[in-house]
Amino acid sequence: MVKAGDVLDLGPIGARFHVRRTSTDTDGKLLAMEWVLLPRSSGTPIHIHPAAVESYEVLEGELDLYVNGRWTKLAVGEEASVNPGVPHTFRNSSDSQTRVYNVHAPAMRFGEYFGGIDRVVRSGKVPHDRMSLKTVLYLSLLMTSFADEIASVRPPQRLMKGLATLARLLGYRLPASRDPSAAPHNTR
Repeated sequence: MVKAGDVLDLGPIGARFHVRRTSTDTDGKLLAMEWVLLPRSSGTPIHIHPAAVESYEVLEGELDLYVNGRWTKLAVGEEASVNPGVPHTFRNSSDSQTRVYNVHAPAMRFGEYFGGIDRVVRSGKVPHDRMSLKTVLYLSLLMTSFADEIASVRPPQRLMKGLATLARLLGYRLPASRDPSAAPHNTR
């Protein structure tokens, strides 16, 4: 379980997420993070959150935000929200670092999802600084394990499910949670 103050390494997409407020801190209302996006970072696959609103406030630099088929650029001080079920993603297409205050509301299990990405990256199982087939296989395991929180649009969720099945057949397992009360998993 992530805690306020944790820094999550999302190196393959060129980001570090600084956890500010968690589900525990907000009685389940939200997960708040401050992102640091490296120059020319690619962001996530286009996805939806079936039951959560995601919001962004640019603190430094610029953020390209894709919402429902259209890219827009947000500058410092600008904010945007994405309603449940609306396809979206983000990127930093500039040559400078970008900082964004990001909120998922309600918190649901988003902390566990982002913590899972951090554990995969820190485990050394995927390249820290780029996307690879192995990274995609681990991401598919995570995304399909948190279908109430996130579902891929591009690539389609059904492809992500197929990739997750392939990952399991190849023996891939998600690294164990840092939460000592969580059940351990085998790792590859």
